[in-house]
Amino acid sequence: MKMNPNKTWRLVAEKLEAETNPRRRHVLELVLAHMKCEAQADIEGVVATLSEKPQYIIWSNPDDPIASPGGSRDAIRGFYDRSIVQTGAHRLEFDCDRVIADDDAVFTEGVMSMAYPGRTLQAMGIDVPDVDSYYLAQARMGIVWPVDLDDPEARLRGEEVYSANDAFEGVANRPISLEEIAPLDLAAV
Repeated sequence: MKMNPNKTWRLVAEKLEAETNPRRRHVLELVLAHMKCEAQADIEGVVATLSEKPQYIIWSNPDDPIASPGGSRDAIRGFYDRSIVQTGAHRLEFDCDRVIADDDAVFTEGVMSMAYPGRTLQAMGIDVPDVDSYYLAQARMGIVWPVDLDDPEARLRGEEVYSANDAFEGVANRPISLEEIAPLDLAAV
Protein backbone atom coordinates (compact mmCIF):
# COMPACT_ATOMS: atom_id res chain seq x y z
CA MET A 1 0.00 0.00 0.00
CA LYS A 2 1.36 3.43 -0.89
CA MET A 3 0.18 6.95 -0.23
CA ASN A 4 1.00 10.22 -1.98
CA PRO A 5 -0.06 13.37 -0.07
CA ASN A 6 0.69 15.46 -3.17
CA LYS A 7 -2.39 14.00 -4.88
CA THR A 8 -4.48 15.97 -2.39
CA TRP A 9 -4.22 19.27 -4.27
CA ARG A 10 -3.45 17.99 -7.80
CA LEU A 11 -6.97 18.36 -9.20
CA VAL A 12 -7.62 21.65 -7.35
CA ALA A 13 -4.41 23.06 -8.87
CA GLU A 14 -5.45 21.88 -12.34
CA LYS A 15 -8.87 23.51 -11.93
CA LEU A 16 -7.20 26.73 -10.72
CA GLU A 17 -4.84 26.78 -13.70
CA ALA A 18 -7.76 26.54 -16.15
CA GLU A 19 -10.02 29.02 -14.29
CA THR A 20 -10.27 32.58 -15.66
CA ASN A 21 -12.97 33.99 -13.33
CA PRO A 22 -11.17 36.06 -10.61
CA ARG A 23 -13.65 35.16 -7.85
CA ARG A 24 -13.46 31.44 -8.58
CA ARG A 25 -9.67 31.66 -8.79
CA HIS A 26 -9.66 33.28 -5.33
CA VAL A 27 -11.78 30.51 -3.82
CA LEU A 28 -9.68 27.77 -5.45
CA GLU A 29 -6.49 29.47 -4.20
CA LEU A 30 -7.87 29.39 -0.64
CA VAL A 31 -8.71 25.68 -0.87
CA LEU A 32 -5.28 24.93 -2.38
CA ALA A 33 -3.50 26.84 0.41
CA HIS A 34 -5.70 25.16 3.04
CA MET A 35 -4.89 21.68 1.69
CA LYS A 36 -1.15 22.32 1.60
CA CYS A 37 -1.15 23.69 5.14
CA GLU A 38 -3.09 20.64 6.40
CA ALA A 39 -0.49 18.36 4.84
CA GLN A 40 2.24 20.17 6.77
CA ALA A 41 0.25 20.24 10.05
CA ASP A 42 0.49 24.06 9.77
CA ILE A 43 -2.46 25.08 11.94
CA GLU A 44 -1.88 28.83 11.56
CA GLY A 45 -1.70 28.47 7.79
CA VAL A 46 -5.02 26.60 7.78
CA VAL A 47 -6.65 29.21 10.03
CA ALA A 48 -5.42 32.03 7.76
CA THR A 49 -7.66 30.67 4.97
CA LEU A 50 -10.73 30.89 7.21
CA SER A 51 -13.09 33.72 8.10
CA GLU A 52 -13.38 35.01 11.67
CA LYS A 53 -16.30 32.68 12.53
CA PRO A 54 -15.58 29.40 10.77
CA GLN A 55 -17.74 26.30 11.09
CA TYR A 56 -16.72 22.72 10.41
CA ILE A 57 -19.50 20.18 10.04
CA ILE A 58 -18.82 16.47 9.85
CA TRP A 59 -22.29 15.40 8.75
CA SER A 60 -21.89 11.90 10.16
CA ASN A 61 -21.61 13.51 13.62
CA PRO A 62 -22.78 17.15 13.34
CA ASP A 63 -23.53 17.66 17.04
CA ASP A 64 -20.13 16.53 18.32
CA PRO A 65 -18.27 19.71 19.37
CA ILE A 66 -14.90 18.01 18.79
CA ALA A 67 -15.67 16.52 15.34
CA SER A 68 -17.75 19.53 14.20
CA PRO A 69 -16.19 22.60 15.85
CA GLY A 70 -17.03 26.14 15.01
CA GLY A 71 -17.75 29.70 15.90
CA SER A 72 -14.17 30.85 16.25
CA ARG A 73 -10.72 30.40 14.84
CA ASP A 74 -9.60 29.16 18.27
CA ALA A 75 -12.14 26.32 18.06
CA ILE A 76 -10.67 25.32 14.70
CA ARG A 77 -7.11 25.57 16.06
CA GLY A 78 -8.13 23.21 18.85
CA PHE A 79 -9.73 20.82 16.38
CA TYR A 80 -6.58 20.59 14.25
CA ASP A 81 -4.34 20.33 17.27
CA ARG A 82 -6.39 17.51 18.85
CA SER A 83 -7.38 15.59 15.71
CA ILE A 84 -4.34 16.03 13.44
CA VAL A 85 -1.23 17.20 15.29
CA GLN A 86 -1.53 15.43 18.66
CA THR A 87 -2.76 12.20 17.08
CA GLY A 88 0.10 12.15 14.57
CA ALA A 89 -2.46 11.75 11.76
CA HIS A 90 -1.27 14.63 9.59
CA ARG A 91 -0.08 12.31 6.83
CA LEU A 92 -3.01 12.28 4.45
CA GLU A 93 -3.95 11.84 0.83
CA PHE A 94 -7.22 13.14 -0.58
CA ASP A 95 -7.26 11.57 -4.03
CA CYS A 96 -9.86 13.83 -5.64
CA ASP A 97 -11.63 12.75 -8.76
CA ARG A 98 -14.02 15.71 -8.84
CA VAL A 99 -13.60 19.43 -8.15
CA ILE A 100 -16.42 21.87 -8.81
CA ALA A 101 -15.98 25.60 -8.21
CA ASP A 102 -18.40 28.50 -8.29
CA ASP A 103 -18.28 32.01 -6.83
CA ASP A 104 -19.38 30.92 -3.35
CA ALA A 105 -17.90 27.45 -2.78
CA VAL A 106 -15.69 24.64 -3.97
CA PHE A 107 -16.73 20.98 -3.87
CA THR A 108 -14.09 18.25 -3.76
CA GLU A 109 -14.80 14.53 -3.89
CA GLY A 110 -12.55 11.50 -3.70
CA VAL A 111 -10.96 8.97 -1.37
CA MET A 112 -9.41 10.30 1.84
CA SER A 113 -6.60 8.21 3.32
CA MET A 114 -5.00 9.15 6.62
CA ALA A 115 -2.08 7.32 8.23
CA TYR A 116 -2.81 6.88 11.92
CA PRO A 117 -0.24 5.71 14.46
CA GLY A 118 -1.22 2.41 16.06
CA ARG A 119 -1.02 4.01 19.51
CA THR A 120 -3.58 6.63 18.49
CA LEU A 121 -5.92 3.95 17.18
CA GLN A 122 -5.46 1.95 20.37
CA ALA A 123 -6.33 5.06 22.42
CA MET A 124 -9.48 5.36 20.28
CA GLY A 125 -10.43 1.79 21.28
CA ILE A 126 -9.41 0.18 17.99
CA ASP A 127 -7.33 -3.01 18.26
CA VAL A 128 -4.34 -3.14 15.92
CA PRO A 129 -1.66 -5.83 15.52
CA ASP A 130 1.24 -3.46 16.28
CA VAL A 131 0.86 -0.19 18.19
CA ASP A 132 4.22 0.98 16.82
CA SER A 133 3.02 0.78 13.19
CA TYR A 134 0.80 3.05 11.11
CA TYR A 135 -2.56 2.14 9.59
CA LEU A 136 -4.71 3.74 6.89
CA ALA A 137 -8.14 5.08 7.71
CA GLN A 138 -9.97 5.43 4.39
CA ALA A 139 -13.31 6.85 3.31
CA ARG A 140 -14.89 8.23 0.20
CA MET A 141 -15.64 11.86 0.97
CA GLY A 142 -17.27 14.89 -0.47
CA ILE A 143 -16.24 18.23 1.01
CA VAL A 144 -17.99 21.53 0.50
CA TRP A 145 -15.69 24.51 1.08
CA PRO A 146 -18.13 27.45 1.40
CA VAL A 147 -17.08 31.09 1.26
CA ASP A 148 -18.19 33.30 4.14
CA LEU A 149 -20.25 35.85 2.22
CA ASP A 150 -20.03 38.28 5.17
CA ASP A 151 -16.23 38.13 5.30
CA PRO A 152 -14.65 41.22 3.66
CA GLU A 153 -11.76 39.07 2.39
CA ALA A 154 -14.11 36.33 1.11
CA ARG A 155 -12.29 33.64 3.07
CA LEU A 156 -13.58 30.13 3.66
CA ARG A 157 -16.36 29.60 6.19
CA GLY A 158 -15.01 26.13 6.89
CA GLU A 159 -15.63 22.62 5.66
CA GLU A 160 -18.76 20.51 5.37
CA VAL A 161 -17.75 16.85 5.14
CA TYR A 162 -19.87 13.96 3.84
CA SER A 163 -18.51 10.42 4.17
CA ALA A 164 -19.75 7.33 2.35
CA ASN A 165 -18.33 4.94 4.95
CA ASP A 166 -16.65 4.68 8.35
CA ALA A 167 -12.96 5.42 7.66
CA PHE A 168 -11.90 3.24 10.60
CA GLU A 169 -13.76 0.09 9.58
CA GLY A 170 -11.06 -2.46 8.76
CA VAL A 171 -8.24 -0.01 9.56
CA ALA A 172 -6.25 -2.72 11.38
CA ASN A 173 -6.02 -4.59 8.07
CA ARG A 174 -4.40 -1.65 6.26
CA PRO A 175 -0.88 -1.26 7.66
CA ILE A 176 1.41 1.30 6.04
CA SER A 177 5.02 2.20 6.76
CA LEU A 178 6.25 5.77 6.71
CA GLU A 179 8.54 4.74 3.83
CA GLU A 180 5.42 4.07 1.74
CA ILE A 181 4.31 7.69 2.08
CA ALA A 182 5.68 10.02 -0.58
CA PRO A 183 7.43 13.15 0.70
CA LEU A 184 5.63 16.46 0.32
CA ASP A 185 6.41 18.37 -2.87
CA LEU A 186 4.71 21.71 -2.25
CA ALA A 187 6.57 23.50 -5.04
CA ALA A 188 5.37 21.12 -7.74
CA VAL A 189 2.00 22.86 -7.97
